[in-house]
Amino acid sequence: MDTNIRYMRTAAPLLLPLFRSANQGQILAALYLSDGEEPIAALAEKLAVPYTTVHREVTQLLAAGLLAERRVGNARLIGSNVTSPFYSPLRQLLELAFGPVPLLRTEFESINGINSSAIFGSWAHRALGEPGPPPADIDVLVVGAPDVTLVYAACSRVGQILGRPVNATILTETEWSESTPFLDEVRRAGMLTITSPGPETGGGPGGT
Repeated sequence: MDTNIRYMRTAAPLLLPLFRSANQGQILAALYLSDGEEPIAALAEKLAVPYTTVHREVTQLLAAGLLAERRVGNARLIGSNVTSPFYSPLRQLLELAFGPVPLLRTEFESINGINSSAIFGSWAHRALGEPGPPPADIDVLVVGAPDVTLVYAACSRVGQILGRPVNATILTETEWSESTPFLDEVRRAGMLTITSPGPETGGGPGGT
């Protein structure tokens, strides 16, 4: 299920309506929470946001001094501006408002046996623009056959950073393929992809 925001201009994110658009928040979160550098094209592909949209947002954020760029040959790499006086407080805000996906992705990529994963429930609904009260916790669906203790420990670490419980529901591929009232509602309501299934594993909450 592709739940990333694809259209040109998005409304302010409900989880933290301080940013001009949800795209702007996603771009900042992707760069600030990884402390890495990305070409604009790679960033657009990762976020599933049109290149022109990402280019426009990056240009404005560079002008504001929130992002920095570095040239390596013909490549133009974009990253967070760690010298900005706003870097530390902005990173903390981004962790709280947008952090679950990149923080959980970093944790889950080191755990064998996870075929796909996604955030569901109230946090996903607010991130996808559905009005409602601020979420008190974060619900995560993990599909595969991982070591459950590693998954729970990863969720606990992310929860400590975010100041909210992160609750994992772990299902096998067979269980995920079933139709139950719970799973049907999760699919209907929408999810935020954390990790997508590879071609060898088929569909999952992070796939189509």
